[in-house]
Amino acid sequence: MILQSTTRAASVSSRWVRSALWVFTNLIWTFSLLAQEAVPKSENNSLPPEREKALRLQVFLDRAKFGPGKIDGRNGDFTLRALELYREANGLPAPAASQNAEENKNPVVTDLDLTSVEPLYIEYTVTEADVESVGPLPDKVPEQAKLKSMPYRSVGEAIAEKFHSDLKFFEELNPDKSGKLKAGDTVTVPNVKPFELSTVQDLDPGSELIGEDSTDKKVDDASHVFSVKVSTKTNMLSVYQNEKLIAAYPVTIGSNQTESPVGDWKVSGVAKMPDFRYDKAMLERGERSDDFYILPSGPNNPVGVIWIQLNKKGIGLHGTSAPDTIGRSESHGCVRLANWDVIRLAEKVKAGVAVEIQ
Repeated sequence: MILQSTTRAASVSSRWVRSALWVFTNLIWTFSLLAQEAVPKSENNSLPPEREKALRLQVFLDRAKFGPGKIDGRNGDFTLRALELYREANGLPAPAASQNAEENKNPVVTDLDLTSVEPLYIEYTVTEADVESVGPLPDKVPEQAKLKSMPYRSVGEAIAEKFHSDLKFFEELNPDKSGKLKAGDTVTVPNVKPFELSTVQDLDPGSELIGEDSTDKKVDDASHVFSVKVSTKTNMLSVYQNEKLIAAYPVTIGSNQTESPVGDWKVSGVAKMPDFRYDKAMLERGERSDDFYILPSGPNNPVGVIWIQLNKKGIGLHGTSAPDTIGRSESHGCVRLANWDVIRLAEKVKAGVAVEIQ
């Protein structure tokens, strides 16, 4: 009898322990799930939430025509300047600046509709045209002058520029595809309007008339007076329509040796897919010489895919072969933009448009 009672007690005790362990295990599992839900999930495993938040702001600004510079998922100076100008253009008050520099690099954006950036990423399939835009590109100028065009060096470079992105950032989003990409491959890119190299030749300068009348027809040019202002202090180019700020893009301005000409100018013409007269004396001292090379057109031409000539000889607003250097280096007297931004600028300007460099 005593043996039976002891055995029954041991059995009950064993069942209780198993039950308690089951409950405890499930509690741990439940708390684990809750903890996971409390951490914002990234849409892409390669980016932590804070960088994805910065990326969403960059895409938002880029789509609103306030260029944050190369898209890289970081709140750099150009992102913050573009945000400031976007707020100005839309009558939004700027949040109070913090004494903490790090806090200022994580701006308040609760008053912006960042949910409109959805999806944040898109999948893009490499095309034959992307592949055909790539070719050998020597480093030395005399060798470049022998080429028929100045192509992209890699498919990755072509697609990064197409989606306004830093090449290293593109590779970060696609770590398993850093090798040679081919037509048909799928990659992840930011959800911005792509810069299409193939459409440059069809661009109609000044064709973008913002606003339409009630009959859905474009209104008279006289009511759409565009003007451009370039700030040599902030390295930002602002576009105005009837004195209202409508767009802004980061730029590189002239060096101490060949400064961008401060003053009031006008656009005298727009050239698409220009070639470039490489004259070292002109670039370094502003003096034209007989020792020069003509570099062919292409996305890696030093003046990019568009040249907007001002009514001052040799000075213009133009693209670049190195978008990562915008704002971080000096030009030779001209104003340089990323190719994806100079295309958008060229849609807003034509001969006669006023350009103020201040």
